[in-house]
Amino acid sequence: MAEEARILVVDDEERIRRLLKMYLEREEYLVDDAENGEKALEMALAEEYDLIILDLMMPGMDGIEVCEEIRKHKATPIIMLTAKGEEANRVQGFEAGTDDYIVKPFSPREVVLRVKALLRRASSTKFLQTETTTKDVLVFSYLTIDNDAHRVTAAGNHINLTPKEYELLLYLALAPDKVFSREQLLKDVWNYEFFGDLRTVDTHIKRLREKLSKVSPDAANMISTVWGVGYKFEAVKE
Repeated sequence: MAEEARILVVDDEERIRRLLKMYLEREEYLVDDAENGEKALEMALAEEYDLIILDLMMPGMDGIEVCEEIRKHKATPIIMLTAKGEEANRVQGFEAGTDDYIVKPFSPREVVLRVKALLRRASSTKFLQTETTTKDVLVFSYLTIDNDAHRVTAAGNHINLTPKEYELLLYLALAPDKVFSREQLLKDVWNYEFFGDLRTVDTHIKRLREKLSKVSPDAANMISTVWGVGYKFEAVKE
């Protein structure tokens, strides 16, 4: 249940950690906190968190570096905290694998709403560890999406995707050969809970292709760029 979710709050400012912890614990979440990137990385890899709230700008190891290291091992949902004027860094954050961002100064209520929204999405994209008989499966020439198990495989290998990466791939795959603009993808995949620039879509597409390409370049090539318009999923079902 969402109320039992474990959350890690990472920020070098104690007042922000205290504030977020107070509001999140009111929602009955279990909250740990870390004051720097090094400690956050150690905790994130040693424990199983359902979500991480991660400050971008910290002394020593910053949020982007922490996110990159976590993504080498886990697909834990990550919300990045950024200050105004750090747009370029926010794009870097998406490239590193963050799922959402919140701009400082923020409303604690907004943070709670974002957390709830991301946990809802993540709860439906946790990969099952057991085999299951399922009917909700999309099978393509180089790629299989088992939507009951929320599992993506290519060339016989499981692809470890973040919740947002999975949602984006599934959305495209449900309408093969249909071209979607970046604006439409932002609206339908990120929906009302997220307002970002169009590069957010580009960075997620890039990460999807990179992950697929590691096991199957053919699968990666199924996500096609339509220059000047957006993206589409090119596939022939088996």
